[in-house]
Amino acid sequence: KITTEDLCFSLQEAVFSMLVETTERAMAHCGKKDVLIVGGVGCNKRLQEMMAIMAKERGGKVATMDHRYCIDNGAMIAWAGLEMYKSGVSTKLEDCTVTQRYRTDAVDVVWREM
Repeated sequence: KITTEDLCFSLQEAVFSMLVETTERAMAHCGKKDVLIVGGVGCNKRLQEMMAIMAKERGGKVATMDHRYCIDNGAMIAWAGLEMYKSGVSTKLEDCTVTQRYRTDAVDVVWREM
């Protein structure tokens, strides 16, 4: 018999494995070796452990934020909005929409010099 706990653990492992693999590909693409984990999922010790193993294999390391700063994605979105606003990017309220599957890599990061 499969328990709820076993099912949840297996799902977590599968999802975290996908996150680690996607992160590793992004690191290879960008020529990076270190990882910073943020957001609510960044508080998960198992994800931190899996990312650390991957980063160590690439000669890098993982940094995590204090959990007090990782639990509210709304604050991170608001900060990005503030940076955009300060850079002269604005959208009229009537032109705003909600896109549930919006890709963050589709955002022009105009406030940061590359």
